[in-house]
Amino acid sequence: MDNSKPLQNPEALLQKTSDKPARLRERLKQKKALAAPGAFNAITAKIIESIGYELVYVSGAGLNNGVAGYPDIGMLSLSEMVQFSGYIASAVSIPTIADADTGFGEAIQVFRTVKAYENAGLSGIHLEDQVFPKRCGHLGGKQVIATEAMCEKIRAAVAARSNPEFLLIARVDSRAVYGLEDAISRSLSYIEAGADMIFTEAMETEADFAQISQAIKTRYPNAGLLANMTEFGKSPLLPIQTLESWGYDIVIYPMTAFRLMMKTVADGLSAVLTAGTQEPLLAQMTHRKDLYRLIHYDDYEALDKQLSRSPSLEKS
Repeated sequence: MDNSKPLQNPEALLQKTSDKPARLRERLKQKKALAAPGAFNAITAKIIESIGYELVYVSGAGLNNGVAGYPDIGMLSLSEMVQFSGYIASAVSIPTIADADTGFGEAIQVFRTVKAYENAGLSGIHLEDQVFPKRCGHLGGKQVIATEAMCEKIRAAVAARSNPEFLLIARVDSRAVYGLEDAISRSLSYIEAGADMIFTEAMETEADFAQISQAIKTRYPNAGLLANMTEFGKSPLLPIQTLESWGYDIVIYPMTAFRLMMKTVADGLSAVLTAGTQEPLLAQMTHRKDLYRLIHYDDYEALDKQLSRSPSLEKS
């Protein structure tokens, strides 16, 4: 075999890194809202891509809940969040944006945070204006920092990024604390500080989403908007077509896959405990061959043969 020839391979983990942030920016120029389901691990991201989605979202709640079993109160460190997010971003050929919580400190720490996520292969992050330790955006008892303190963090984030296409999203958590007008005021200030996109969390009505969009787009027509369609929270679940008509660019579904997984696993394992066998559940499972196809098992075997004379991996 000619080992000098590069392996032609569609598997993202075996490809050279492409400029995903630039591809995301180009896609956003189409003014057609991007749906971004949340992934809490790499295999979920691969499923998202295989279905046909163009963007993956890494939820901080998903990582805290799904990887470590913690509540969404900032229990994971910067290095942990970056490492897990990097696994997810590297597993797919489409862009990935991530939840970076409060930036893991003040402005100087935000500078390092942006560098770390960018180096890990993410195409963008969002930073929120909550006091640390943060709380889930749809729970009560949140506190937010001063507007100028958040602006300092945004300016630090802008200064930190090496690739100007890396998307910086400012998350505004003050709707549930000080009301909609405060959220609008903060959104405008964050754009002036350099944020590319605004994510107003915990909107309570359809009118909230529409009013935020109108206020921002009137002043800054090129500013991006992100909407969170998480289940069982404060916000109504709106069709992406409606949000797109109001000017929203990205719609995230942060915990949808996670919640589907929890219900399916709980129901399935309860059935096994009752019946003593998983035989009746096989039709509900992803087949081994489909898993191997999703993770490109044959491509890794081909690469192994190309790179060495050692025995190829055995499927067990």
